[in-house]
Amino acid sequence: MLSIAGIGFVTGPRPRKINDVILHDIDTRGFASDNYSGVHPDILTAIADANHGHQSSYGADVYTERLGEVFRTHFGPDARAYPVLTGTGANVIALQALTARWGAVICADSGHVHTDEGGAPEKTGGLKLLPVPTVHGKLTVEAIRTQSWGFDDPHRARPQVVSLAQATELGTVYTPEEIRAICEYAHGHGMSVHMDGSRLANAAARLGVPLRALTTDAGVDVLSFGGTKNGMLLGEAVVLLDPALDPGIDRLRKTSMQLASKQRFVAAQFLALLENDLWLRNAAHANAMADLLSEGLRDLPEVTVIHPVQSNALFVRLPEKVLAGLHDDFAFYDWGGTPGEARWMTSFDTTAEDVEAVLSLIRSALLDGRHS
Repeated sequence: MLSIAGIGFVTGPRPRKINDVILHDIDTRGFASDNYSGVHPDILTAIADANHGHQSSYGADVYTERLGEVFRTHFGPDARAYPVLTGTGANVIALQALTARWGAVICADSGHVHTDEGGAPEKTGGLKLLPVPTVHGKLTVEAIRTQSWGFDDPHRARPQVVSLAQATELGTVYTPEEIRAICEYAHGHGMSVHMDGSRLANAAARLGVPLRALTTDAGVDVLSFGGTKNGMLLGEAVVLLDPALDPGIDRLRKTSMQLASKQRFVAAQFLALLENDLWLRNAAHANAMADLLSEGLRDLPEVTVIHPVQSNALFVRLPEKVLAGLHDDFAFYDWGGTPGEARWMTSFDTTAEDVEAVLSLIRSALLDGRHS
C-alpha cells in the first residue's frame, strides 16, 4: 500500500514498539472514513488533564456537570445531555425513548439506522423501522407521508418517530427550513423527530449556522450528537431538546449498556470540542478538504460525483477496474453494492497534500490503462 504522507497533526515521539514491532505507519492517512482518523491533540490534552485525582463515577463528576452547561449554550436553556459511548448506542436510546412497544420509526432507506447498525434498532431497541425511498438520502414531507398512516390500526406498527440524519448517509445536508417543515408535519401527526447528528458539525459548518438552528430552533425533539467522527477518541451524546418530554433517557442509557463509569473522560472530550469552537474548526476543515478533492475530480475523464458534496463525503463512480486498482494505493470503501462506485471521506486531519497525492494516484490510474 502506498503511503500518503501528511503533516500537521502528528505530535510527540514515534510510536512505542510492541515486541520490537511498530504496529502502523503514523504518516499514512486514507479516505475510508472519518472514524479512521486519530484524536485531535487538544482532546488528548483534555483527557490527560482530567486524569488527576479521583472524581465521582457514572456522571456525578464536575466535568459532566460543566458539560450540561456547555450543551445548553449550544442548544438552548432546556437541553439535557446524556453522554454515551457509541453512535449506535445513542441512536437506539434516543429512538427507544420516543416510542412505545407498538411504535415504529420512519427513516430514509439509505439511513444509517437502517443500513449500518447491524439491526440494533430492531434487535436491541425492539423497534419497527419504516424506510422510505429518498433522493440523495434526504427525507421530505412527501416521502414521510407514504408511511405516516394507520395510526389507529392495531394490525400495523404505529408511526411515532421520524428519524433523519444530518448530514445524511450520502453526505447531503438539510437546511433549517427543510428540517422545520419535517418537524411541523411530524408534530402535526402526533410524531416526534429524532436527528442522527453524528456529522451535525459538518452540516452546521457547511451552512454557516449555529448547532441549535438545525435542531432546537427547527423543532427536533431528541438529538444523537456526534464526537468520534470530529476528533474525539470516543463518545457521543443523546441530547433531549423538548422540555415537555421526560422519556427516561438516564435509565435507558444504563439498560442499554451505554453509561460509562468513568464518564468524566467522555465529558472532558466534549468540553474541549465545544467550549472553544474546535468542533467548528475541525468540521470546516474536513469539509474544505472534501471540496478540494471534488474540485480536483471535476475535469477527470470517466469520473462521476454521484451526490452533491455538502459535507466531508464524496460518492464517486469510476471504471470498475480502475477503482479496484486504487485499493492497492489508499484506503476507501466500495459503496452501495454497485461495481465502480465508492465513498471517499475526509477528516479533521486530512491535508491538502493528502488530497493532491490521492488525485495524482487517480489521474495515473485513469491514464495507465488499468481499465483496458
